[in-house]
Amino acid sequence: MRAEAGPKAGPLGGGTMDAHPLAHRKVSMTDIAHARAERLSTEPWLDAGVRGRGLAGFAASVSDLWRYRELFGRLTKRELKARYKDSRLGFVWSLVRPLTMLFVYALVVGEFLGAARSIPNFGIYIFAGLAIYTLFSETVGAGTSAIITNSGLIKKVYLPREIFPLSTIGPALFTLAIQLVILIVASWATGSLSLGWHLLYALLSIVLIVVLSAALALVLSATNVYLRDISYLVDVVLVLMMWGSPILYSIAMVQDRLEAGAFSWLVPIYVNNPVTLAVLGFQEAFWQPGFSAQHVPQLWLHMLIATGISAVLVVVAQRLFARLQGDFAQEL
Repeated sequence: MRAEAGPKAGPLGGGTMDAHPLAHRKVSMTDIAHARAERLSTEPWLDAGVRGRGLAGFAASVSDLWRYRELFGRLTKRELKARYKDSRLGFVWSLVRPLTMLFVYALVVGEFLGAARSIPNFGIYIFAGLAIYTLFSETVGAGTSAIITNSGLIKKVYLPREIFPLSTIGPALFTLAIQLVILIVASWATGSLSLGWHLLYALLSIVLIVVLSAALALVLSATNVYLRDISYLVDVVLVLMMWGSPILYSIAMVQDRLEAGAFSWLVPIYVNNPVTLAVLGFQEAFWQPGFSAQHVPQLWLHMLIATGISAVLVVVAQRLFARLQGDFAQEL
């Protein structure tokens, strides 16, 4: 009599196997997926991305940024560590570029071209303007490419993407702090530094530049995702703006040249340029109190108005950024 077939041997011989071992694994993975879905269903719903319109949407975005406020500090530390990684001199390099520019401009423009003859303490005059302009140029320049630089992080996790262009303000302020130490010491040594209310012009200049730079960084970083030529254009414009600001020459020279020709209507536009006002504020604080006020009466009022307009631009820039950020991941 033929014996009945026994249970099917396993692949290693002996024993029984009801099904392929992958079946158990497939079932277990399905159970995990169901458990995860049930767990997520009990979590409260959190909206990500653009919420609301107008001022309500702006307020919601500010609230999101405040929730991630610790990330600003971490991004600033990461940038500073990456900037001076494996460097023996470290933060000293923050002074090399502005001091080199100071030496070149003071020698070429001041001595060879004779600008120092009409501007006393020409070195302090240049360094005061360069210090505040470096804050502007570093923030806008780095902010323009901030989204592209952090594309890997943006495509993987959700964060308020405004964090990345705005986080460039921290490293720029750190650079300014180092330069301010040198500027204060040099101003004291040359006798141009004096205590008084005029020192508040420096604080007002910093606030003005930070607010203006934040607005520009938001707009330029968003548009640079779709048009990569923006970053190259910004580099050119920043160079032109430096030469167009009263850093290497006196504002009196600009007013005399414009008023002598057919371009007198450009004087109010040039004077009320926020970057020009910030440079004049720094010169008023550290170089020669009262000089800028002679050419721009009530300089503090002009700076306050420019700061208010820049704050409005921040709201407009954030709303534009919110509309453009929807396709960042696809474009990156």
